[in-house]
Amino acid sequence: MRKTIWLLSWTVLTIMACNEESLNSEFVAGDLFTDSNIRVVLIDTLTVETSTMKFDSIITSQVTRMLIGKYTDPVFGTVQSSSYAELLPSTYVLDTEAEYDSIVFYLKYDEYYYNDTLQQNTIHLKLLNEQLKSDDDNFYNTSSISYTEEDLGYLNYTPRPLQTDSLNIKLNDSFGIELFENLQDQTITNSDEFKEYVKGIAFIPDQADNSSVIGFSLESSYMRLFFSVAEEDERVQDYIDFSVNTTDSPIPFFNQISAEEPNEYIKSLTDQEINLSSSESENQSYIQSGIGIVTRIQFPHIKSIYNIPGQGTILDAVLKIKPTDSSYNDQLILRDNISVYIVNQNNDLTQQLLVADISPVVATLNTDNQEFNDIYYEISLGSYIEELLLAERDTEDALILLPDDYNTTVDRFVLNGNNSPDYQTTLELTYAIYDESK
Repeated sequence: MRKTIWLLSWTVLTIMACNEESLNSEFVAGDLFTDSNIRVVLIDTLTVETSTMKFDSIITSQVTRMLIGKYTDPVFGTVQSSSYAELLPSTYVLDTEAEYDSIVFYLKYDEYYYNDTLQQNTIHLKLLNEQLKSDDDNFYNTSSISYTEEDLGYLNYTPRPLQTDSLNIKLNDSFGIELFENLQDQTITNSDEFKEYVKGIAFIPDQADNSSVIGFSLESSYMRLFFSVAEEDERVQDYIDFSVNTTDSPIPFFNQISAEEPNEYIKSLTDQEINLSSSESENQSYIQSGIGIVTRIQFPHIKSIYNIPGQGTILDAVLKIKPTDSSYNDQLILRDNISVYIVNQNNDLTQQLLVADISPVVATLNTDNQEFNDIYYEISLGSYIEELLLAERDTEDALILLPDDYNTTVDRFVLNGNNSPDYQTTLELTYAIYDESK
């Protein structure tokens, strides 16, 4: 039923809103189109089903960001992220006359943060008890590696991710001296020997923290062993760097991200195939990157548009979905964009939604009327809706909303559902009808 309409003058067309009972009402397009009996309608009453699902796990090893921190969220519970990384030295050669000085870990901010950076954070560095090896070439947000109880070093700090370059964490001299001597005595001469001696480091937030989760650059963070070497009448300071190992495949690194004791609705998401309808969660749906909680969207009665007499075509389709009032603030911020993906009937992620197989479709935050608290995400879905209408069979696939960097952030959103009394999720279809019998 797809055909092309050549509109000679868009301005003479009147767009009217109609509901399912008034789709057949008469519409006058103007003298120019009287003979062709063309009309354009704005349909905003088609059913939009919104729900929440949760992925069993998400891959967090194929990333370039370390996420470290902890805070308590009124909806999603206690959110915590720890990083686990394997290191490699820049050299295994150390002058036999060198003298140990100190050992420090540098964590470089990458400008990502979430929640309250005015509160103090704590980072504990621990030595791993086992090497970072995975059975399936990936680590997940749910992966676990044991580490020593004793701190290798720790730092209490107030985050300044946009104002400061990096954190400097002084490590225990006992560890530094022993590492220094092993290199100097050539007990450690290659990567295998080093990985056996230092299996890796865990970066753990303090259990009492309630502040923020901070992003650090994986490739620009490193451990530095300082020493001095005698040269003529003075000693000159030198160092060896130990960078995060990003050369091995799979990369021996991951972020462990968890959210404990969320609200009762999110607690019910114990299996990936569970879809929690917004009607069963106070007309709300949820999104939390890092954990894998997503808003799921379907249009079960989209083909009822064919009940309109005549042939027609979709000119535009825009989905509007509003963040729930009081669910966000200056700490729990809304991002300007949320990405759109497709999942199958088992809620397995299949692909990102694209326009013409090129440009990603995104949900964009509309703040034009923010002073009236009228803000919402809008998604252009014209091509997708057209595909649904042209499909021979109804699909069980669904759209999901999730930040594009969902495995390197902990951003969260609470959205109004399809039956919210405040602001319903709405699909606005601009539909042109022609060749209609008079």
